[in-house]
Amino acid sequence: MDLKPHLEALRQRLDRLEADMSRPDAAAHPADFQKRRREHSRLAPVIREYGVYQALLKERVDLKHLAESQDSAMKQMALEELPGVEQRIKDLEAQLRLALLPQDPNTDRDILLEIRAGAGGDEAGLFAAELLRMYSRYSELHGWTLEPLESSLSERGGIKEVVVQIHGVDVWNHFKYERGVHRVQRVPVTEASGRIHTSTATVAVLPEAEEVDIKIDPNELRIDTYRASGAGGQHINKTDSAVRITHLPTGFVVACQDERSQIKNRAKAMKLLRSRLLEQLQEKHDREIARDRKTQVGTGDRSEKIRTYNFPQDRITDHRINFSLHNLPAVMEGKLDPMIEELQKQEQAEQLAQLSTHPENLA
Repeated sequence: MDLKPHLEALRQRLDRLEADMSRPDAAAHPADFQKRRREHSRLAPVIREYGVYQALLKERVDLKHLAESQDSAMKQMALEELPGVEQRIKDLEAQLRLALLPQDPNTDRDILLEIRAGAGGDEAGLFAAELLRMYSRYSELHGWTLEPLESSLSERGGIKEVVVQIHGVDVWNHFKYERGVHRVQRVPVTEASGRIHTSTATVAVLPEAEEVDIKIDPNELRIDTYRASGAGGQHINKTDSAVRITHLPTGFVVACQDERSQIKNRAKAMKLLRSRLLEQLQEKHDREIARDRKTQVGTGDRSEKIRTYNFPQDRITDHRINFSLHNLPAVMEGKLDPMIEELQKQEQAEQLAQLSTHPENLA
């Protein structure tokens, strides 16, 4: 499979991005500039590797030429160095082939992360809160920023549901594997007899939608305002700052009360609504093409039990790839990369298997 045409196309794309980003008015449209910056961050390392690859190809040609030399010393040197160069070329080709796999359409998007307590009463709420903390720490370790959009607390320090926005480079490609039902097995702090209980929390990951993705007719919205409840001090209850938006055609309801300003809460609620509508469209599209290709690890269905956190055995297991890690305290502190990397490898393996029969689908 000839990689050069595809890599040259990426190099031209990188050149265009750099030209666009260097224009005097480049920052006039922050959303567009951010999108270009992220794509540049993704493409630049690939093109650097392509430069190394080209240099190695030239070196191989030179060594093969020397291997036919009449000078025995030069010939011996070339024959000794050639296998190492061949191996480096082979390794780089594998890396570049992975870089050319079809890009997830949401690669450059921020995400909305939803966590909801499932079965298990108070213990489910506590587990949901721990998952939020785990993802918060994971985001900090990667330099991503987390912003709350919607929350509902439960007793004993747990949460009923929470929605946060996470901004950062490549954030979707790490969090998309978290969609599904997460199960915890342990002795709850509320359990006097010491019996192990099983509780669940549901995680949903939505790519953030922009206004250009989803056009919403204002006449199809019902917007209600009310006084926020819960944490926030006395001020938050003095005005009708909380906003609830109902999208009449779909029945989707979103709400936000985390800001003191009704305008800010409305903007956040609209952001959440657009993302849910975008998710609905993408799920429909995925169903339509599911029979032709498989590029996701697991279905992402929210009823699917994707992972178990077994505290008595100090083990976390992802059931989609039958992969386990130990040292649960470290994982709960945000050290998820070993698990995510295994999921990424599995997805790449499936994509490469598809490309072996359909090479025309290279990016």
